[in-house]
Amino acid sequence: MISLRLIFMGSPDFSVPVLEALIDAGHEVTCVYSRPPRPAGRGQKQKLSAVHAFAEAKGLPVRTPETLKDADVQAAFAALDADACIVVAYGLILPAAVINAPRLGCLNVHASLLPRWRGAAPIQRAILAGDTETGVSIMQIDDGLDTGDVLLTGKIPITPTTTAETLHDALAALGATLMRDALEGLAAGTLKATPQSDVGVTYATKLTRDEGRLDWRLPAVELERHVRALNPWPGVWFDHDGDRIKVLAAEIVDRQEDCGQPPGTLIDNALAVACGTGALRLLRVQRAGKDSQDGAAFVRGFPMPSGTDVG
Repeated sequence: MISLRLIFMGSPDFSVPVLEALIDAGHEVTCVYSRPPRPAGRGQKQKLSAVHAFAEAKGLPVRTPETLKDADVQAAFAALDADACIVVAYGLILPAAVINAPRLGCLNVHASLLPRWRGAAPIQRAILAGDTETGVSIMQIDDGLDTGDVLLTGKIPITPTTTAETLHDALAALGATLMRDALEGLAAGTLKATPQSDVGVTYATKLTRDEGRLDWRLPAVELERHVRALNPWPGVWFDHDGDRIKVLAAEIVDRQEDCGQPPGTLIDNALAVACGTGALRLLRVQRAGKDSQDGAAFVRGFPMPSGTDVG
């Protein structure tokens, strides 16, 4: 394994396994860039990003510029004289001066099989769309939105029980392995990049809070995917009698049959809700300010009998 001089750019939990893999592989991580600390929690204390905290624990220098557009910031980046820059969910757009500074360029771990799901929320969008597989692409960053040439890909199935959380963790681990292999191939001169196809391009637009509201007019199969894709953020919920009730887990009761009730109506005493097509049973729910409960425990303390409108 050839040791490379690297810059790492990342911020959330998803990025940490890749940084850890680079350190374990013997590469020299000369500097870590991450988003600046932000106020968090009741006390609004400054909280470090997951990458920032991990890098500090490893004794790595960390930089947290608000922007990479400043000429002095770009000069300081270039002065690191890196072989490559590894970017994993960093959160800032890279200007051309940054992209072109490292000898081997800037490489990105993207959580989809490009060109499908370019953009901000590929993990959640893949589940929402009902995709049966996704993966990781190791991409050379250019000036487009996830349009660069691809060095390596790896696939992971999306099953009927896959959640955003489980898929997030699996893709982060896969990304760490693929990036290690990609750097080895680039250093040895044995790995060549492939331009992305113009066919099959889709965009994973940023998630919004409003997407978490359950629209019972949709088919049960789509709403069940919402529950798996949008937890923990923005969360999936409905309002009933002034209470906001989060849905943490659900299962399809019936996929196709008309339940004979308007969408949003409970069709039994165990939290099965009529949808536009089929019905969805709420397996785990949570009222605002309360602990989460399984459906059976919830209805014992908060009765919602058949015929209740939760729409």
